[in-house]
Amino acid sequence: MAWIRQIPYEESTGLLRRIYDEALGRAGRIWKIVKVGSLRPRTLQAAMQFYQESMHGPSDLTRVQREMLATVVSAELACPY
Repeated sequence: MAWIRQIPYEESTGLLRRIYDEALGRAGRIWKIVKVGSLRPRTLQAAMQFYQESMHGPSDLTRVQREMLATVVSAELACPY
């Protein structure tokens, strides 16, 4: 797996700190998939908004169907997420 520098919570400021705080509020922790985007907070924010809209926004698919598709794609790509 590639090594990507990550900004720890203690060193985060501004937008990144807000993103980290929101992640802590949602999940009680900051997942690695969030941390790897820490060098580009605006890009991370856009990616997280895309995820939220894809998984929680209006759709003809149910939440269960969307999660199932994400799981199948992750398994096919051997992705731990």
